[in-house]
Amino acid sequence: MSYLLSATCAVPAAGAVLTAALPAGTTEARRRTTKTVALAVSAATLALAAAVAASFEPGGARYQLTESHSWIRSFGINFSLGADGIGTVLVLLTAVLVPLVMLAGWHDADPAAVEGGFESKRRTQGFFALILAVEAMVIVSFLATDVFVFYVFFEAMLIPMYFLIGGFGDRAGGPESDRQRSYAAVKFLLYNLLGGLVMLAAVIGLYVIAAGQGFGTFDLPTLTDAIASGKLNLDPNAERALFLGFFFAFAVKAPLWPLHTWLPNAMGESTAGTAVLITAVVDKVGTFAMLRFCLGLFPNASRNFATVIAVLALIGIVYGALVAIGQKDIKRLVAYASISHFGFIIMGIFAMTSQAQSGATLYMVNHGVATAAWMLVAGFLISRRGSRLIADYGGVQKVAPVLAGTFLIGNLATLSLPGMGPFVSEFLVLVGTFTRYPAIGIAATFGIVLAALYALLLYQRTMTGPVKASVEGMPDLKARELAVVVPLVALTLLLGVYPKPLTDIVNPAVDATLSQVHETDPAPAHPVAATTGGEQK
Repeated sequence: MSYLLSATCAVPAAGAVLTAALPAGTTEARRRTTKTVALAVSAATLALAAAVAASFEPGGARYQLTESHSWIRSFGINFSLGADGIGTVLVLLTAVLVPLVMLAGWHDADPAAVEGGFESKRRTQGFFALILAVEAMVIVSFLATDVFVFYVFFEAMLIPMYFLIGGFGDRAGGPESDRQRSYAAVKFLLYNLLGGLVMLAAVIGLYVIAAGQGFGTFDLPTLTDAIASGKLNLDPNAERALFLGFFFAFAVKAPLWPLHTWLPNAMGESTAGTAVLITAVVDKVGTFAMLRFCLGLFPNASRNFATVIAVLALIGIVYGALVAIGQKDIKRLVAYASISHFGFIIMGIFAMTSQAQSGATLYMVNHGVATAAWMLVAGFLISRRGSRLIADYGGVQKVAPVLAGTFLIGNLATLSLPGMGPFVSEFLVLVGTFTRYPAIGIAATFGIVLAALYALLLYQRTMTGPVKASVEGMPDLKARELAVVVPLVALTLLLGVYPKPLTDIVNPAVDATLSQVHETDPAPAHPVAATTGGEQK
């Protein structure tokens, strides 16, 4: 048995404990030590994730590098891990982004400036330990092949995220920032806890039904094989109810309209790095779980609800983009743009064609990389000016051309400019959706036009025009900030011109998912000439 997957999960978890146990960062030297240890742990995790990707064989078994360790035997619960193509690329995405988030937020947990005679203290080791804890729980969620284990970590990641939002939020929110951060953190927690409680009821229901038919286990491959072969028979009404229980939790996490309202608050009040963790890492667990659990465990119900979900995703695409256009706050604009992008991902999943699902999986990766670049550069901009309001900027490209240039690339990637990663994903999603739902596919293209509006308007209002007095003398990107942005820009361009390494890993898993729901790609409409004796009839 290989222990590579366990190591990939255990290293950031152990690193979180080690970082939290370091001496309090009361001096700059101690804070630097804490940050260096946390960054080293995240680099080690990246090396392990790269080893997982290198060891994965695209033409091999559905789940590879599998492990299973007994946990609660009386209920058939095992700590089981397995890497499929989709989980592998998302683990790699997580491992790439976390060290960049740490570098970007290098000073986010430093003591705040004295205000009103009170100096706000932030525990540096707590901040970086929470980031590593989130990384560990997300990686377990992408690799878990036991339904109960997945549920535990799906819910557990809410705790460190709650403290990252509420305890280490954005300092540019004005005098009401503490109260706003608390509100955003509580709203995030309540929404996602509600989804998790509904899912818990569905998990228990699935176990009871399966145990009644001789399958007293939470092992995902066992359950999906039994359902596919007909050995485990789910009553249609029960299957639909269980599907909705799982899907509701994932739709909240994703976030799907109209369950999205927690996201703008959470991203707006978080630091830029925490906002990236939310939308580029944690939220991907929701869309990933739709593929692995909803479609795998409840194939008939997935087909039954596919059209409704595709319509909700379409609403999210248009709604998120329209609201983004009217935003005055940079971070909230990025949040609503992400809601629109998640609409494309969910639409691609439930279009149930190979092109759309492959595009949706690539979109998870490309959205994570492009949005991380966009948000982190926006965070560098906000930290310099001390304001999130778009109106407080203007002419930045004349005083900080490198910052403005990288911000432009993030904007262009967001609107899916050809040659950048999101374009490939969006194109596949739209083509695959059109073959199943032509009207929805056509309407979804309107989201591309709206994306161009909010992305280019944001750039125009902040970077071009006369230089405002408030941004005169604004410094350009420093070496540490360039070390964050350059890899993300390079990945965005690379995945835009050569996505084949990812598609080779993802496509077999997509094909396996489609076979579980008994779907094939619709045949293209074309005229058929019937011939008899060489003559056309």
